Amino acid sequence: MKIAVLPGDGIGPEVTAEAVRVLEALGLPGLTLAHADVGGAAYRQHGHPLPAATLELARSSDAILFGAVGDPTCDNLERALRPEQAILGLRKELGLFANLRPAKVFKGLEDTSALRPEVAGAIDLLIVRELNGDVYFGDKGMTTLPDGRRQGWDMMSYAEDEVRRIAHVAFRAAQGRRGKLCSVDKANVLETSQLWRDVVCEVACEYPDVALSHMYVDNAAMQLVRSPGQFDVIVTGNLFGDILSDQASMCVGSIGLLASASLSEGTLGLYEPIHGSAPDIAGQGKANPMATVLSAAMLLRHSLGLEAEAARVETAVAKALADGVRGSDLGGSHGTVAIGDAILERL
Repeated sequence: MKIAVLPGDGIGPEVTAEAVRVLEALGLPGLTLAHADVGGAAYRQHGHPLPAATLELARSSDAILFGAVGDPTCDNLERALRPEQAILGLRKELGLFANLRPAKVFKGLEDTSALRPEVAGAIDLLIVRELNGDVYFGDKGMTTLPDGRRQGWDMMSYAEDEVRRIAHVAFRAAQGRRGKLCSVDKANVLETSQLWRDVVCEVACEYPDVALSHMYVDNAAMQLVRSPGQFDVIVTGNLFGDILSDQASMCVGSIGLLASASLSEGTLGLYEPIHGSAPDIAGQGKANPMATVLSAAMLLRHSLGLEAEAARVETAVAKALADGVRGSDLGGSHGTVAIGDAILERL
């Protein structure tokens, strides 16, 4: 079992180190961890945010544990060399088209949500976000109009096979949960979304045990605040999924608790916390590593097929939270390493 560890920028190395400690503590036979640079750290060392050696390591591994990318000192670089291009490049080159972002309130943390405790306590959902299409990968540009005004444009598009494969992932996920799938789009104004809705309906015929509903993205954003407990699995495109998954993170109390998996059509996956590099607290030992540890649990489950070990890690995190182990993002005073120690003790 070979895992590529790509810590990245900002708090990435700090939180990733704690997840590595947890993986090593499991004592898995044959486990190999190989580290490489990515993002702004890679640009400074190698002149590119995704060096060829890093990409090759990722390709040759069974799974990738990813920290975060983003460095304000790189903001003036041309777009192709900015740290964020590393994650986009990995998704494209490795065929990581399906992003799974679970959101669930841990028992005892209902009061940390911005929502009323009784509303927040009902949250237990999974957002399935398509990763390889939409405006992020479409043609884009800047131009000057004849009258001198500047104009920026981005192409939003999906081919039906791209929608079909992410729909299958979402329906299968719903089968393993409560059997409810909500497809989120903007079919009332976007042709891209109309195709999305049509194809999802076609795929639904293959999953008669899953109840399918549709919701416009603006209504979905409202419902995530009004009544998030109604959702089981949400499937949506790249842009809408990016926004809604971050919204869901604050509904559960902290972005520092949310893990994610980006999966290919095989078993290769990239696992990362959904928070960013947080350069304002980098190197201070304040970052909450729980989202990264929970991402490692998803790695164990989805890429290595180790369900029992994944459940052990998730239980250890839940016990630490129940015992009052909180980072500053949850109003506590535990630092990065102290939180890691607490998880290891309970593991």
